[in-house]
Amino acid sequence: MSQTRKIRCAIYTRKSSEEGLDQDFNSLDAQHEACAAYVASQRHEGWKLLPTRYDDGGKSGGTLERPALQRLLTDIDAGRVDMVVVYKIDRLTRSLADFAKLVDRLEEAKCSFVSVTQAFNTSSSMGRLTLNVLLSFAQFEREVTAERIRDKIAASKKKGLWMGGVPPLGYDAHPDPNTRELVINEDEAQTVGRIFELYDELQCLSAVTRQCDAEGLVSKRHVFSTGRVQGGRPFSRGQIYHILRNPTYLGRIPHKDKSFPGQHTAIIEKRQWDRVQDKLEAAAMRRRGGTASATFTSDTQAAPLLGKLRDETGDILTPSHTQKGNQRHYYYVSNRLISGKPDPTGWRLPAKALEKAVAHATADHLRTAAQRHQIVTSSDAILSSAAADAMQELVETINASGAKALSTILKSGAISGERLRLHLSISDLAKLLNLPAQELDKNLCKIDVPFAIRRRGVEMKIVAGETTPAPDATLIRALRNAHNWVAQMKTGTSITQIASTTTISESYITRIVPMAFLSPRIQQAILSGSQPAELTLETIARCKLPMDWQAQERLFGFSPNT
Repeated sequence: MSQTRKIRCAIYTRKSSEEGLDQDFNSLDAQHEACAAYVASQRHEGWKLLPTRYDDGGKSGGTLERPALQRLLTDIDAGRVDMVVVYKIDRLTRSLADFAKLVDRLEEAKCSFVSVTQAFNTSSSMGRLTLNVLLSFAQFEREVTAERIRDKIAASKKKGLWMGGVPPLGYDAHPDPNTRELVINEDEAQTVGRIFELYDELQCLSAVTRQCDAEGLVSKRHVFSTGRVQGGRPFSRGQIYHILRNPTYLGRIPHKDKSFPGQHTAIIEKRQWDRVQDKLEAAAMRRRGGTASATFTSDTQAAPLLGKLRDETGDILTPSHTQKGNQRHYYYVSNRLISGKPDPTGWRLPAKALEKAVAHATADHLRTAAQRHQIVTSSDAILSSAAADAMQELVETINASGAKALSTILKSGAISGERLRLHLSISDLAKLLNLPAQELDKNLCKIDVPFAIRRRGVEMKIVAGETTPAPDATLIRALRNAHNWVAQMKTGTSITQIASTTTISESYITRIVPMAFLSPRIQQAILSGSQPAELTLETIARCKLPMDWQAQERLFGFSPNT
């Protein structure tokens, strides 16, 4: 007679809330007792109850991240459990997706589980089918319950009821737990009023934060039921902003992006609230470079390219600045970098360099059109000559005033890839030239030039449509030094000796000497200033220079030499 195989059984219990867990006999004990009785009834099948208990109290069935469940899964993977016994299937999980993961994991470990109140187990195909059906209903029940709770909260807030959580600074929860209403905390209400007064006066979040710190104002101190203490510390800039934006102080209850009249008393009057909100909006517009900005450049003139340029994604380039000590640096940046998360595809261009490049490209385009008499479509020589003279005067104005002279005639522009495309307003250009708009050549208002950024150390240079070479003195000096040092090394002079006779370190000499072995084409480009934008001294010094000349040219962005 064959001996019955022993099946090691582990009981898993779970309860969603912590209510009643402190009782001598709670829900977890009731589940465990029922499961133990079922295991005892299957003793003739070789079932044996393991002594370890796996109880999760106050844990939701919507996730598998439960301490007892994770311990159970670890024991299953280790081969210490053959059967998992649960009171109901939804005690194990309420998620169909999680159930699929559990079934795969149990099957891999050759482990089954059984529900003692739902007559099936996963050892048979019919049991697995029934289990899937029951889990679908369990997940549906959980989702419907969540929707019902959300709807109840929304409906309660529409009636002006406070639906729990930590009360905001200035309020306490009503002493009667059955009353969903906030009551004013007089001491904290004075702090809230003072914060609104300070911003109404200073109109600067950082200044308000410093003044609150100087006056000893602190955030709300709250003690949780677990004994954990929160708050009671000096305000941060973000906390000040949140207080100034919180409609609760106006006597309203916020819910998502809306607010409803509340049953609690307001701390801030409507007129003061409106003034503060208007000032916050104005400050936000200044930071985004909106129409309220009036101090972009040092001469208090608005950014001349404001609202004119876009990047390759169509995102507008917005004026911005950084502060380093007493010096302020201005930029044009893709708007998504200001209003959202960091994006490596976004542009951040120095304002002066970009304005200079746009002005140069426009002036060069208009000058060329004047020299070629391509301003008007008429064949009248007198009109063409007068238009050329007027255009030369406009070009001189642009050269003298820079991008400020383009504020009226520049309609739009885009930076995409390696091109800068500008569109001029034909009507505004005709007014400046004192010519009928219908007489102007349509191509005059379209500018399409190469665009490149060259870095030289910390300096950034923007090149847009330059037709004349721009030699890099730093590159040329390094190339000359490289040839001189190689000549000295040929006579037996070591790098150490060269360094000792100069103020240059040995490591720098070692990195620069390979420049003497650049291809003739690259060296000629450096001398003429026609090298690619990415070819800088820093690039050469940091890369491992190949000996093959064609490989060097490919590395530094030279087109194939035909």
